Amino acid sequence: MSTQQTTVTVLGLGLMGRALAAAFLRAGHPTTVWNRTANKADQLVSEGARQAPTLVDALAASPLTIICLTDYQAVRELLDTHDLDLGATTLINLTSGDSAQARTAAAWAASRGARYLDGAIMAIPSAIGTAEAVILHSGPHADFDSHRPILDALGTVTYLGADHGLASLYDVAGLAMMWSVLNAWLHGTAMLRTAGVDAAAYAPFAQQIAAGVASWLPGYAEQIDRGAFPAQVSALETDVRAMAHLLAESAAVGVNTELPELIKAMADRAIAAGHGAEQYPVLIEEFAKAASAPPR
Repeated sequence: MSTQQTTVTVLGLGLMGRALAAAFLRAGHPTTVWNRTANKADQLVSEGARQAPTLVDALAASPLTIICLTDYQAVRELLDTHDLDLGATTLINLTSGDSAQARTAAAWAASRGARYLDGAIMAIPSAIGTAEAVILHSGPHADFDSHRPILDALGTVTYLGADHGLASLYDVAGLAMMWSVLNAWLHGTAMLRTAGVDAAAYAPFAQQIAAGVASWLPGYAEQIDRGAFPAQVSALETDVRAMAHLLAESAAVGVNTELPELIKAMADRAIAAGHGAEQYPVLIEEFAKAASAPPR
């Protein structure tokens, strides 16, 4: 069977669900859609989608069903309230949630006889169907491979591993990276604005710094995976002196110091534990610790 003949069902027609269904249609895949609020399917139907009259009909229409709902609770509430035969179905859940929810959903799907992949969408709806849309998947590799040709219609699809929780973990790890970069840029922008430098003037320099730091990651990753942190660039105790300079400058120009204070406190603890002569990635040991309970 050619990929142009492969059918797919999409459950959930919010902004993202509609974008997913539209991408399948543009790629030539016969697409069935279903949503509690039926009129959300109108535009897709005008573009060639088939609107299923019931959830049972939607699931029966295709061997592959993409789920994109509000959260995992909504997924369970929808699928648990119907006597559904899922034995011939592969479910790919692209609903946002955490890794524990993903693993629980996988166990539930297995108990109903369905094959199951969990996923995460690292894109906005308008990017779906382009290379800029990164779609993460985790679960049995064979199930991913069998549906890879149709999933390619959504963007850059990536398989992470058999653990169903990996897509959710990668998703939140990516968010941590995104917010950390943006927060660092905002802090620097706030400092420079006190000298009359606008954000647009600082942004190209900040972008260059961010790209340079990103180039360090593969080498730093090797140190973390080996558990050895020789100071090839600078020692943590040197970095802490630079952190103190950042704090002093921030305070002097009246910029909030909470974020750099937090990072310096972690570095101070690592130095107190004897890691001052090692390289910055040794802070992984601090990040890996659970936060202390706040005082009562």
